[in-house]
Amino acid sequence: MKLTNFLKDRLTAYLIYGISWVLVLIFMAAFRISFQAIIIVSLILLLAVIAAEVWGYIRKKSYYDKLLYCLNELDKKHLLSEMVESPDFLDGRILYEVLQDTNKSMCENIADYRRKNREFREYIELWVHEIKLPVASLQLMCHNDGNTKYAEQLKKIDDYIENVLYYARSGNAEKDYIIKPILLKRSFSDIAIKNREELQERNITLHTDNLDLNVMTDGKWLGFILGQLMGNSMKYEATEITVMAENLPDKTVLHFRDNGCGIPENDLPYIFEKSFTGENGRTHRKSTGMGLYIVKKLCDKLGHSVSVQSVRGEFTEIIITFGKNDIYDVR
Repeated sequence: MKLTNFLKDRLTAYLIYGISWVLVLIFMAAFRISFQAIIIVSLILLLAVIAAEVWGYIRKKSYYDKLLYCLNELDKKHLLSEMVESPDFLDGRILYEVLQDTNKSMCENIADYRRKNREFREYIELWVHEIKLPVASLQLMCHNDGNTKYAEQLKKIDDYIENVLYYARSGNAEKDYIIKPILLKRSFSDIAIKNREELQERNITLHTDNLDLNVMTDGKWLGFILGQLMGNSMKYEATEITVMAENLPDKTVLHFRDNGCGIPENDLPYIFEKSFTGENGRTHRKSTGMGLYIVKKLCDKLGHSVSVQSVRGEFTEIIITFGKNDIYDVR
């Protein structure tokens, strides 16, 4: 709190003090009080006002400076009320009580929001599990009847349903994963087998290199991530997919590369943003802009980094970096 701001705020009080002092002078002059007495009384009043203002400024400055410092230093501003104590002056105590009441109200609202969000997420997860049963039955029926046209559409429905499930869980993923050594080759093989029919229909060739490596991650989430990347490659006209891994001293780097249509340079900074489809999304109407967003979100939750390199009309390469844990041997 600056002294100039404090003085400006107190101008009205000083004006009242000045008028009162003039009235006191007139009163004392009317009763023919000696000049020396008038001077002494004026000095006493002036010193009293100065002392009161200095004391008020010092204690308010100390409190409000601490309040502003805590506000600026806190990453979570809503915790401000927990960092300050009740001051010894009235307007400060009123502000303190307001902060406490608003913080209590905010906590109640957040608790209610979290409860509703948890209930909604639980309902979505239940719905996904329920809807997967008839979809799986229809897929089995199509397989038995040899109806590949309907089977393809059912697989797309199943993929979109799975996206909904993983998106619902991604906000609270830390409660639904187990970090342990996972063999990259096995995870990729499972995804390749799952998408075998579509890969064959599109005549897509798979190349792998150095996937006999373990990485510290969750197998289920990694499978979803690889499935999303493979789905994008098939969607964007790739004929070759190359997956290779580098084993470095402090990390393992997975390269997922395809020779599809590529990503325009202007779109590269935004492809991990929610619902961003870009130029390719306008030419491929199946794009929702959610796949890579969920991939990025899950990688962040798992402690992996993900980046992209691409040249329009040549290739797209997604790079996922897995850290190494000294406790486990993941070689």
